[in-house]
Amino acid sequence: MEIIPLRQMKKGQSGSIFQVKATGELGRRIREMGLIPGARVTIYGRAPLKDPVAIRVLNTTLTLRNNEAEYIQIEID
Repeated sequence: MEIIPLRQMKKGQSGSIFQVKATGELGRRIREMGLIPGARVTIYGRAPLKDPVAIRVLNTTLTLRNNEAEYIQIEID
C-alpha cells in the first residue's frame, strides 16, 4: 500500500485516511468534518486551477484547499 498526501490524489482515486498531521485549530476543523483515520475518501473533482479539491467522505461532498489537503495522508488501495 502506498501512502500519499490527499493533495496528490487524482480525480476518481480512492483510499483511506492514514493520518492527519495538522494540529491546533486547523487539525480540529479537519477532524470535525469527519476526516479522521480510517475514513474512506474519493476525489470527486478539482477546480480549473486545481485548487480547491472536492472529496467524498461519509456520504458527504467537502472541499478543501490544497494547503489543507497536504496535512492529510491517504493509504491508496
